[in-house]
Amino acid sequence: MARILLGVSGGIAAYKALELVRLAIAAGHAVRVIQTPAAQRFVGAASFAALSGAPVLSDEFERDPARGAFPGQPAPDHDPLSHLELVRNADILVVAPASANTIAKLAGGLADNLLTSAALAASSPLLVAPAMNNHMWEHPATQANVATLRARGVVVLEPCSGRLASKGEQGPGRLPEPAALLEAIEALTRPLAPALAPDLVGLRVLVTAGGTREPIDAVRFVGNRSSGRMGFALASEAAALGAAVTVIAANVALPRDARVTYVGVETAAEMQAACSAAFAEADVLLMAAAVADFRPARSFAGKLKKAAEERLRVELERTPDILSGLAAARRPDQTLVGFAAEHGEGALEHGRDKLARKGLDAVVVNDVARTDIGFDAADNEVTILTAAGETHIARASKPEVARAVLGAVVMLRGGSDPVVASDPSNPAGPAGPAA
Repeated sequence: MARILLGVSGGIAAYKALELVRLAIAAGHAVRVIQTPAAQRFVGAASFAALSGAPVLSDEFERDPARGAFPGQPAPDHDPLSHLELVRNADILVVAPASANTIAKLAGGLADNLLTSAALAASSPLLVAPAMNNHMWEHPATQANVATLRARGVVVLEPCSGRLASKGEQGPGRLPEPAALLEAIEALTRPLAPALAPDLVGLRVLVTAGGTREPIDAVRFVGNRSSGRMGFALASEAAALGAAVTVIAANVALPRDARVTYVGVETAAEMQAACSAAFAEADVLLMAAAVADFRPARSFAGKLKKAAEERLRVELERTPDILSGLAAARRPDQTLVGFAAEHGEGALEHGRDKLARKGLDAVVVNDVARTDIGFDAADNEVTILTAAGETHIARASKPEVARAVLGAVVMLRGGSDPVVASDPSNPAGPAGPAA
Protein backbone atom coordinates (compact mmCIF):
# COMPACT_ATOMS: atom_id res chain seq x y z
CA MET A 1 0.00 0.00 0.00
CA ALA A 2 1.11 3.57 -0.66
CA ARG A 3 2.11 6.39 1.66
CA ILE A 4 0.19 9.40 0.34
CA LEU A 5 1.20 12.94 1.25
CA LEU A 6 -1.88 15.06 0.55
CA GLY A 7 -1.54 18.80 0.13
CA VAL A 8 -4.80 20.72 0.50
CA SER A 9 -4.90 24.30 -0.77
CA GLY A 10 -7.59 26.93 -0.27
CA GLY A 11 -10.93 26.41 -2.00
CA ILE A 12 -14.45 25.23 -1.40
CA ALA A 13 -13.50 21.83 -2.90
CA ALA A 14 -11.34 21.16 0.17
CA TYR A 15 -14.29 19.27 1.65
CA LYS A 16 -13.82 16.59 -1.04
CA ALA A 17 -10.29 16.00 0.25
CA LEU A 18 -11.83 14.64 3.45
CA GLU A 19 -13.59 11.91 1.46
CA LEU A 20 -10.37 11.20 -0.44
CA VAL A 21 -8.59 10.60 2.87
CA ARG A 22 -11.40 8.34 4.07
CA LEU A 23 -11.34 6.27 0.86
CA ALA A 24 -7.54 6.02 0.86
CA ILE A 25 -7.44 4.82 4.47
CA ALA A 26 -10.21 2.28 3.76
CA ALA A 27 -8.14 0.97 0.83
CA GLY A 28 -5.18 0.37 3.16
CA HIS A 29 -3.05 3.41 2.31
CA ALA A 30 -1.32 5.63 4.87
CA VAL A 31 -2.02 9.37 4.60
CA ARG A 32 -0.39 12.52 5.94
CA VAL A 33 -1.97 15.91 5.26
CA ILE A 34 -0.45 19.35 4.72
CA GLN A 35 -2.86 22.29 4.59
CA THR A 36 -2.12 25.76 3.36
CA PRO A 37 -3.30 28.49 5.75
CA ALA A 38 -6.08 29.34 3.29
CA ALA A 39 -7.25 25.71 3.26
CA GLN A 40 -7.90 25.83 6.99
CA ARG A 41 -10.50 28.54 6.37
CA PHE A 42 -12.59 25.89 4.59
CA VAL A 43 -11.86 22.67 6.52
CA GLY A 44 -10.29 22.45 9.96
CA ALA A 45 -7.14 20.46 10.64
CA ALA A 46 -8.93 18.37 13.29
CA SER A 47 -11.12 16.75 10.62
CA PHE A 48 -8.15 15.60 8.57
CA ALA A 49 -6.29 14.45 11.67
CA ALA A 50 -9.27 12.39 12.83
CA LEU A 51 -9.60 10.63 9.46
CA SER A 52 -5.89 10.09 8.80
CA GLY A 53 -4.86 9.25 12.34
CA ALA A 54 -1.85 11.52 11.98
CA PRO A 55 -0.95 15.14 12.80
CA VAL A 56 -1.84 17.76 10.20
CA LEU A 57 0.76 20.40 9.41
CA SER A 58 0.43 23.87 7.95
CA ASP A 59 3.40 25.99 8.99
CA GLU A 60 7.04 25.38 8.01
CA PHE A 61 8.20 26.14 11.55
CA GLU A 62 5.57 23.98 13.25
CA ARG A 63 6.91 20.91 15.08
CA ASP A 64 5.61 17.61 13.71
CA PRO A 65 4.71 15.31 16.62
CA ALA A 66 5.18 12.32 14.28
CA ARG A 67 8.60 13.61 13.09
CA GLY A 68 7.72 13.07 9.43
CA ALA A 69 6.58 9.47 9.85
CA PHE A 70 3.39 8.08 8.32
CA PRO A 71 0.93 5.93 10.27
CA GLY A 72 2.45 2.49 10.77
CA GLN A 73 5.97 3.78 10.22
CA PRO A 74 8.50 4.20 13.06
CA ALA A 75 9.42 7.80 13.79
CA PRO A 76 13.08 8.85 13.73
CA ASP A 77 14.84 9.58 17.00
CA HIS A 78 15.35 13.25 16.13
CA ASP A 79 13.23 16.14 14.87
CA PRO A 80 13.89 16.40 11.11
CA LEU A 81 12.81 19.22 8.84
CA SER A 82 9.15 18.52 8.14
CA HIS A 83 9.09 19.33 4.43
CA LEU A 84 12.12 17.12 3.79
CA GLU A 85 11.15 14.15 5.96
CA LEU A 86 7.53 14.02 4.80
CA VAL A 87 8.41 13.83 1.12
CA ARG A 88 11.26 11.42 1.79
CA ASN A 89 8.77 8.99 3.31
CA ALA A 90 5.98 9.59 0.77
CA ASP A 91 5.35 7.41 -2.28
CA ILE A 92 3.41 10.24 -3.90
CA LEU A 93 2.60 13.90 -3.27
CA VAL A 94 -0.95 14.84 -4.21
CA VAL A 95 -2.23 18.43 -4.27
CA ALA A 96 -6.03 18.29 -4.16
CA PRO A 97 -7.62 20.68 -4.49
CA ALA A 98 -4.96 22.76 -6.19
CA SER A 99 -5.98 26.41 -6.40
CA ALA A 100 -4.88 28.70 -9.22
CA ASN A 101 -2.56 30.40 -6.73
CA THR A 102 -0.90 27.16 -5.65
CA ILE A 103 -0.54 26.00 -9.26
CA ALA A 104 1.18 29.28 -10.10
CA LYS A 105 3.56 28.81 -7.16
CA LEU A 106 4.37 25.24 -8.17
CA ALA A 107 5.04 26.32 -11.77
CA GLY A 108 7.26 29.17 -10.56
CA GLY A 109 9.21 27.00 -8.13
CA LEU A 110 8.20 29.08 -5.13
CA ALA A 111 8.62 27.70 -1.61
CA ASP A 112 6.74 30.18 0.55
CA ASN A 113 4.75 27.70 2.65
CA LEU A 114 5.08 24.11 3.84
CA LEU A 115 3.19 22.64 0.88
CA THR A 116 5.18 24.39 -1.84
CA SER A 117 8.45 23.69 0.01
CA ALA A 118 7.53 20.01 0.15
CA ALA A 119 6.69 19.99 -3.57
CA LEU A 120 10.05 21.52 -4.42
CA ALA A 121 11.85 18.87 -2.36
CA ALA A 122 9.79 15.90 -3.56
CA SER A 123 11.38 13.22 -5.74
CA SER A 124 8.26 11.03 -5.76
CA PRO A 125 5.48 11.44 -8.39
CA LEU A 126 3.53 14.69 -8.08
CA LEU A 127 -0.18 14.65 -8.87
CA VAL A 128 -2.03 17.96 -9.11
CA ALA A 129 -5.83 18.15 -9.15
CA PRO A 130 -6.96 21.69 -10.01
CA ALA A 131 -10.20 23.17 -8.65
CA MET A 132 -11.28 26.74 -9.30
CA ASN A 133 -13.73 28.95 -11.16
CA ASN A 134 -13.94 28.20 -14.88
CA HIS A 135 -12.68 31.67 -15.82
CA MET A 136 -9.61 31.18 -13.63
CA TRP A 137 -8.99 27.72 -15.09
CA GLU A 138 -9.32 28.95 -18.68
CA HIS A 139 -7.14 32.04 -18.15
CA PRO A 140 -3.98 31.91 -20.30
CA ALA A 141 -1.79 32.31 -17.21
CA THR A 142 -3.25 29.23 -15.55
CA GLN A 143 -3.06 27.23 -18.77
CA ALA A 144 0.59 28.25 -19.21
CA ASN A 145 1.35 27.21 -15.62
CA VAL A 146 -0.32 23.85 -16.18
CA ALA A 147 1.66 23.34 -19.39
CA THR A 148 4.87 24.12 -17.50
CA LEU A 149 4.09 21.54 -14.84
CA ARG A 150 3.19 18.88 -17.37
CA ALA A 151 6.39 19.53 -19.30
CA ARG A 152 8.27 18.74 -16.08
CA GLY A 153 6.51 15.42 -15.73
CA VAL A 154 3.89 16.50 -13.20
CA VAL A 155 0.57 14.72 -13.68
CA VAL A 156 -2.06 17.47 -13.81
CA LEU A 157 -5.62 16.17 -13.92
CA GLU A 158 -8.27 17.84 -16.03
CA PRO A 159 -10.96 19.42 -13.85
CA CYS A 160 -14.52 18.22 -14.33
CA SER A 161 -17.26 20.39 -15.80
CA GLY A 162 -20.51 21.25 -14.09
CA ARG A 163 -21.97 23.57 -11.48
CA LEU A 164 -19.38 25.62 -9.65
CA ALA A 165 -19.40 27.18 -6.19
CA SER A 166 -20.40 30.66 -7.36
CA LYS A 167 -24.14 30.96 -7.87
CA GLY A 168 -25.14 30.46 -11.50
CA GLU A 169 -21.60 29.57 -12.64
CA GLN A 170 -21.01 26.45 -14.72
CA GLY A 171 -18.06 25.10 -16.66
CA PRO A 172 -14.72 23.34 -16.20
CA GLY A 173 -13.17 23.76 -12.77
CA ARG A 174 -14.71 21.14 -10.50
CA LEU A 175 -12.38 18.88 -8.54
CA PRO A 176 -12.66 15.27 -9.78
CA GLU A 177 -14.62 13.02 -7.46
CA PRO A 178 -12.61 11.42 -4.63
CA ALA A 179 -12.96 7.91 -6.06
CA ALA A 180 -11.47 9.09 -9.37
CA LEU A 181 -8.66 10.84 -7.50
CA LEU A 182 -7.83 7.68 -5.59
CA GLU A 183 -7.83 5.68 -8.81
CA ALA A 184 -5.31 8.12 -10.30
CA ILE A 185 -3.15 7.90 -7.17
CA GLU A 186 -3.17 4.11 -7.20
CA ALA A 187 -2.30 4.02 -10.89
CA LEU A 188 0.75 6.22 -10.25
CA THR A 189 1.95 4.17 -7.28
CA ARG A 190 1.62 0.70 -8.81
CA PRO A 191 4.93 -1.19 -8.81
CA LEU A 192 5.05 -1.25 -12.63
CA ALA A 193 5.00 2.54 -12.96
CA PRO A 194 8.72 3.23 -12.32
CA ALA A 195 9.74 0.84 -15.11
CA LEU A 196 7.99 2.81 -17.85
CA ALA A 197 7.50 6.27 -16.41
CA PRO A 198 10.91 7.77 -17.34
CA ASP A 199 10.21 7.01 -21.00
CA LEU A 200 6.60 8.21 -21.05
CA VAL A 201 6.75 11.37 -18.95
CA GLY A 202 5.94 14.37 -21.10
CA LEU A 203 5.00 12.37 -24.21
CA ARG A 204 1.82 13.45 -25.99
CA VAL A 205 -0.25 10.36 -26.67
CA LEU A 206 -3.29 10.32 -28.95
CA VAL A 207 -5.65 7.36 -28.54
CA THR A 208 -8.76 6.45 -30.51
CA ALA A 209 -11.38 4.28 -28.86
CA GLY A 210 -14.83 2.81 -29.43
CA GLY A 211 -16.72 2.12 -32.62
CA THR A 212 -18.09 4.57 -35.16
CA ARG A 213 -21.76 4.66 -36.11
CA GLU A 214 -22.73 5.50 -39.67
CA PRO A 215 -26.34 6.73 -39.86
CA ILE A 216 -28.96 5.14 -42.08
CA ASP A 217 -31.63 7.51 -40.82
CA ALA A 218 -32.27 9.50 -37.64
CA VAL A 219 -32.49 6.37 -35.45
CA ARG A 220 -30.71 3.55 -37.29
CA PHE A 221 -27.04 3.12 -38.04
CA VAL A 222 -24.35 0.77 -39.30
CA GLY A 223 -21.93 0.06 -36.46
CA ASN A 224 -19.90 -2.54 -34.61
CA ARG A 225 -19.61 -4.06 -31.14
CA SER A 226 -16.54 -2.18 -29.91
CA SER A 227 -17.00 -0.90 -26.34
CA GLY A 228 -13.87 1.26 -26.17
CA ARG A 229 -12.46 -0.66 -23.19
CA MET A 230 -9.09 -1.32 -24.78
CA GLY A 231 -8.61 2.28 -25.90
CA PHE A 232 -9.65 3.64 -22.52
CA ALA A 233 -7.26 1.23 -20.78
CA LEU A 234 -4.41 2.43 -23.00
CA ALA A 235 -5.24 6.04 -22.18
CA SER A 236 -5.44 5.50 -18.42
CA GLU A 237 -2.20 3.53 -18.27
CA ALA A 238 -0.34 6.11 -20.37
CA ALA A 239 -1.67 8.96 -18.21
CA ALA A 240 -0.69 7.11 -15.04
CA LEU A 241 2.87 6.97 -16.32
CA GLY A 242 3.10 10.71 -16.96
CA ALA A 243 2.00 11.09 -20.58
CA ALA A 244 -0.36 13.86 -21.68
CA VAL A 245 -3.20 11.87 -23.22
CA THR A 246 -6.07 12.77 -25.54
CA VAL A 247 -8.72 10.22 -26.43
CA ILE A 248 -10.98 10.53 -29.46
CA ALA A 249 -13.90 8.42 -28.30
CA ALA A 250 -16.55 7.11 -30.68
CA ASN A 251 -19.76 6.24 -28.85
CA VAL A 252 -18.12 5.05 -25.62
CA ALA A 253 -20.28 4.83 -22.49
CA LEU A 254 -17.45 4.02 -20.04
CA PRO A 255 -16.38 6.20 -17.07
CA ARG A 256 -13.87 8.92 -17.91
CA ASP A 257 -10.41 9.18 -16.36
CA ALA A 258 -9.84 12.60 -14.81
CA ARG A 259 -6.25 12.63 -16.08
CA VAL A 260 -7.27 12.30 -19.74
CA THR A 261 -8.74 14.77 -22.25
CA TYR A 262 -11.66 13.35 -24.24
CA VAL A 263 -13.10 14.36 -27.59
CA GLY A 264 -16.41 12.72 -28.46
CA VAL A 265 -17.26 11.74 -32.04
CA GLU A 266 -19.87 9.52 -33.68
CA THR A 267 -19.03 8.83 -37.32
CA ALA A 268 -15.88 7.89 -39.23
CA ALA A 269 -15.86 11.34 -40.84
CA GLU A 270 -15.98 13.01 -37.42
CA MET A 271 -13.16 10.78 -36.17
CA GLN A 272 -11.09 11.60 -39.24
CA ALA A 273 -11.53 15.33 -38.60
CA ALA A 274 -10.70 15.01 -34.90
CA CYS A 275 -7.62 12.87 -35.59
CA SER A 276 -6.39 15.26 -38.26
CA ALA A 277 -6.71 18.18 -35.85
CA ALA A 278 -4.81 16.46 -33.02
CA PHE A 279 -2.25 14.31 -34.83
CA ALA A 280 0.37 16.96 -35.54
CA GLU A 281 0.89 17.57 -31.80
CA ALA A 282 1.11 13.87 -30.89
CA ASP A 283 4.26 11.88 -30.26
CA VAL A 284 2.43 8.54 -30.19
CA LEU A 285 -0.77 7.42 -31.91
CA LEU A 286 -2.61 4.35 -30.58
CA MET A 287 -5.38 3.69 -33.11
CA ALA A 288 -7.56 1.30 -31.07
CA ALA A 289 -10.95 2.42 -32.39
CA ALA A 290 -13.03 0.17 -34.61
CA VAL A 291 -13.74 2.51 -37.50
CA ALA A 292 -16.47 1.38 -39.89
CA ASP A 293 -15.08 0.35 -43.28
CA PHE A 294 -18.37 1.21 -44.99
CA ARG A 295 -21.15 3.75 -44.50
CA PRO A 296 -24.53 4.27 -46.17
CA ALA A 297 -24.09 6.21 -49.38
CA ARG A 298 -27.24 8.11 -48.45
CA SER A 299 -28.50 9.02 -44.99
CA PHE A 300 -32.14 9.98 -44.41
CA ALA A 301 -32.97 12.95 -42.19
CA GLY A 302 -36.05 11.46 -40.56
CA LYS A 303 -37.06 7.97 -39.50
CA LEU A 304 -37.74 5.64 -42.37
CA LYS A 305 -41.12 3.94 -42.27
CA LYS A 306 -41.65 0.30 -43.13
CA ALA A 307 -42.03 -0.07 -46.87
CA ALA A 308 -44.95 -1.94 -48.31
CA GLU A 309 -42.61 -4.63 -49.62
CA GLU A 310 -40.97 -4.82 -46.14
CA ARG A 311 -37.49 -4.45 -47.60
CA LEU A 312 -34.93 -1.70 -47.29
CA ARG A 313 -32.03 -1.58 -49.71
CA VAL A 314 -29.02 0.28 -48.31
CA GLU A 315 -26.10 1.00 -50.62
CA LEU A 316 -22.76 1.24 -48.82
CA GLU A 317 -19.64 3.18 -49.75
CA ARG A 318 -16.10 3.01 -48.37
CA THR A 319 -15.11 5.30 -45.53
CA PRO A 320 -11.73 7.06 -45.62
CA ASP A 321 -8.76 5.05 -44.32
CA ILE A 322 -7.94 7.32 -41.38
CA LEU A 323 -4.80 5.52 -40.25
CA SER A 324 -3.24 5.41 -43.73
CA GLY A 325 -3.90 9.12 -44.13
CA LEU A 326 -2.24 9.92 -40.83
CA ALA A 327 0.71 7.65 -41.58
CA ALA A 328 1.26 9.51 -44.85
CA ALA A 329 1.53 12.79 -42.94
CA ARG A 330 3.65 11.53 -40.03
CA ARG A 331 6.84 13.08 -38.73
CA PRO A 332 9.92 10.86 -38.41
CA ASP A 333 9.78 11.10 -34.60
CA GLN A 334 6.16 9.94 -34.31
CA THR A 335 5.26 6.38 -33.32
CA LEU A 336 2.12 4.85 -34.88
CA VAL A 337 0.42 1.73 -33.55
CA GLY A 338 -2.55 0.19 -35.32
CA PHE A 339 -4.98 -2.41 -34.00
CA ALA A 340 -6.40 -5.26 -36.03
CA ALA A 341 -9.49 -7.12 -34.84
CA GLU A 342 -9.37 -10.30 -36.91
CA HIS A 343 -11.70 -13.29 -37.00
CA GLY A 344 -10.28 -16.80 -37.03
CA GLU A 345 -7.39 -18.12 -39.10
CA GLY A 346 -4.96 -15.85 -40.89
CA ALA A 347 -5.10 -13.11 -38.25
CA LEU A 348 -1.34 -12.61 -38.02
CA GLU A 349 -0.92 -12.59 -41.79
CA HIS A 350 -3.55 -9.87 -42.07
CA GLY A 351 -1.81 -7.96 -39.29
CA ARG A 352 1.59 -8.14 -41.01
CA ASP A 353 0.01 -6.92 -44.24
CA LYS A 354 -1.50 -3.97 -42.37
CA LEU A 355 1.86 -3.20 -40.74
CA ALA A 356 3.64 -2.97 -44.09
CA ARG A 357 0.86 -1.52 -46.21
CA LYS A 358 0.08 1.37 -43.88
CA GLY A 359 3.66 2.13 -42.84
CA LEU A 360 3.11 1.56 -39.12
CA ASP A 361 5.56 0.88 -36.31
CA ALA A 362 3.43 -1.82 -34.70
CA VAL A 363 0.12 -3.60 -35.11
CA VAL A 364 -1.73 -5.20 -32.21
CA VAL A 365 -3.74 -8.20 -33.41
CA ASN A 366 -6.55 -9.88 -31.49
CA ASP A 367 -9.00 -12.60 -32.50
CA VAL A 368 -12.60 -11.43 -32.09
CA ALA A 369 -13.91 -14.89 -32.95
CA ARG A 370 -13.48 -15.70 -29.26
CA THR A 371 -16.25 -14.58 -26.91
CA ASP A 372 -14.06 -14.43 -23.76
CA ILE A 373 -11.78 -11.69 -25.08
CA GLY A 374 -11.98 -8.69 -27.39
CA PHE A 375 -15.19 -6.77 -27.91
CA ASP A 376 -16.86 -5.63 -24.69
CA ALA A 377 -14.90 -8.11 -22.54
CA ALA A 378 -12.73 -7.35 -19.52
CA ASP A 379 -9.81 -9.40 -20.87
CA ASN A 380 -7.85 -9.52 -24.07
CA GLU A 381 -5.19 -11.66 -25.70
CA VAL A 382 -3.09 -10.08 -28.42
CA THR A 383 0.00 -10.39 -30.54
CA ILE A 384 2.13 -7.28 -31.03
CA LEU A 385 3.73 -7.20 -34.50
CA THR A 386 6.70 -4.99 -35.34
CA ALA A 387 9.33 -5.04 -38.06
CA ALA A 388 11.63 -6.85 -35.59
CA GLY A 389 9.24 -9.70 -34.89
CA GLU A 390 6.23 -10.51 -32.76
CA THR A 391 5.26 -10.89 -29.11
CA HIS A 392 2.26 -12.83 -27.89
CA ILE A 393 0.54 -11.40 -24.82
CA ALA A 394 -1.39 -14.19 -23.12
CA ARG A 395 -4.90 -13.54 -21.86
CA ALA A 396 -4.86 -10.76 -19.28
CA SER A 397 -6.94 -7.81 -18.18
CA LYS A 398 -7.08 -4.96 -20.66
CA PRO A 399 -5.03 -2.64 -18.38
CA GLU A 400 -2.31 -5.32 -18.28
CA VAL A 401 -2.42 -5.68 -22.05
CA ALA A 402 -2.27 -1.89 -22.32
CA ARG A 403 0.93 -1.83 -20.26
CA ALA A 404 2.45 -4.44 -22.56
CA VAL A 405 1.58 -2.32 -25.61
CA LEU A 406 3.09 0.75 -23.96
CA GLY A 407 6.21 -1.28 -23.22
CA ALA A 408 6.49 -2.03 -26.91
CA VAL A 409 6.06 1.67 -27.69
CA VAL A 410 8.90 2.54 -25.30
CA MET A 411 11.20 0.06 -27.03
CA LEU A 412 10.21 1.30 -30.50
CA ARG A 413 11.15 4.81 -29.42
CA GLY A 414 14.54 3.63 -28.19
CA GLY A 415 13.70 3.80 -24.49
CA SER A 416 14.64 1.45 -21.67
CA ASP A 417 13.74 -2.22 -21.70
CA PRO A 418 10.69 -2.37 -19.42
CA VAL A 419 9.37 -5.51 -17.80
CA VAL A 420 5.93 -6.15 -19.25
CA ALA A 421 3.49 -9.02 -19.09
CA SER A 422 4.18 -11.44 -21.91
CA ASP A 423 3.79 -15.04 -22.89
CA PRO A 424 6.38 -17.21 -21.10
CA SER A 425 6.66 -19.25 -24.29
CA ASN A 426 8.27 -16.25 -26.00
CA PRO A 427 11.43 -15.50 -23.96
CA ALA A 428 12.69 -13.03 -26.53
CA GLY A 429 10.32 -10.35 -25.25
CA PRO A 430 8.61 -7.53 -27.11
CA ALA A 431 11.24 -7.25 -29.84
CA GLY A 432 11.99 -10.94 -30.14
CA PRO A 433 12.31 -12.83 -33.40
CA ALA A 434 9.25 -14.00 -35.25
CA ALA A 435 8.17 -17.53 -34.52
